[in-house]
Amino acid sequence: MAWDFQTEPEYQEKLDWARAFVREEIWPLETIFGELSQDQLDDAYRPLQEQVKAQGLWAAHLDPELGGQGYGQVKLGLLHEILGTSPFAPNAFGCQAPDSGNSEILALAGTPEQKERWLEPLLAGDIKSAFSMTEPGAGADPTLLTTTAVRDGDDWVINGHKWFSSNASIADLLIVMAVTDPDARPHQRASMFLVPADTPGVNILRDVPTMEHPQEEFGKLGGHAEILYEDVRIPGDALLGAQGAGFLIAQHRLGPGRIHHCMRWLGVSQRAFDMLCERATYRYAFGSRLAEKQTVQNWIADSAAEMQAARLMTLHAAWKMDKDGPAAARTDIALIKFFGAKVLHDVVDRALQIHGSLGYSTDLPIEAMYRFARAARIYDGPDEVHRQSVARQVLRGYTPPADEVPSEHVPTRRAAAREKFAHLLEAVTAND
Repeated sequence: MAWDFQTEPEYQEKLDWARAFVREEIWPLETIFGELSQDQLDDAYRPLQEQVKAQGLWAAHLDPELGGQGYGQVKLGLLHEILGTSPFAPNAFGCQAPDSGNSEILALAGTPEQKERWLEPLLAGDIKSAFSMTEPGAGADPTLLTTTAVRDGDDWVINGHKWFSSNASIADLLIVMAVTDPDARPHQRASMFLVPADTPGVNILRDVPTMEHPQEEFGKLGGHAEILYEDVRIPGDALLGAQGAGFLIAQHRLGPGRIHHCMRWLGVSQRAFDMLCERATYRYAFGSRLAEKQTVQNWIADSAAEMQAARLMTLHAAWKMDKDGPAAARTDIALIKFFGAKVLHDVVDRALQIHGSLGYSTDLPIEAMYRFARAARIYDGPDEVHRQSVARQVLRGYTPPADEVPSEHVPTRRAAAREKFAHLLEAVTAND
């Protein structure tokens, strides 16, 4: 089977432009983010977004008829590797989470009216959205959701408690997962709803402080909101897709998103790796530069190998999705999700370690990368869930041996071989 991750020269030129653009125009925003309000940040983004649109790289995750570029997952992956070098880059390219995933499910499951009201302005960058599924008591098992949506005449009434609804405190639209049939099969209990953020009863309590964003901020890009839905009344046509199809729609949303996550992590890893290598070239300690220390050489070699492995695994998953669809790439996506998260953590950890107290300080971006890397093992499903998924898929290709004797059991194989080659063994005996 041939794997081909090559892109046309024209697209490579776009990638080269994006790489220089992100470094020159986006990286500087990182240093003053804390000094800007969300409105000021939006103002900073607008001229950058116009440049991206002029390059034909805006909203590259969607098909052309929906306002995107139709590049496919391999090309998207290569772009996201560049965007991953800064948490602020995706917003300049119209492919930031959670808006990118939300636009994909609106394109997949939305009615023409829903697309006109929500998808078109979302793609244009005129509104922001949030995906409100996670609950404090459900964690990694979405079958434990307790938020409900109950029919009341022509309307739905939503009640429940959500948190880690990323960017909800600045969103115009909330896509809410709620149980509509508690007696159905576990993965057919929930549905998705389009809820305007200003609907009465939507109470956004706070942005939960985290390792990644420990500051007590509210209403700013990157926050993870805690929300109470209290008798939130929405019309019947706010249902997104079919009733009971919430989990199915969510899987369509999460598959491509995980590939994008993993490629962005490689961008973070590469930036940390560059700092690791740069430090080794000039830092002098105990009689020589760090580049001459075997431990540091091992860090560099291990990081390069791990990043290359993660990159090839991720591009292969993207290639398989382009070729055969999301279902065919399910195991590959689960593999890269936990493997890529570990590579990200380990490379950033080495970069921090080689810089010592400087790396631990906020004078370098490594400490922020480290906090971001720890979150990667939780978001979009914890490592353990993806490992379990991979193991189950792999084990389906195996059956227990007869009488529980291992298939490679040497005495058993030897007896079978003696029977198969009896004529040769008899000839040897006769010659003796």
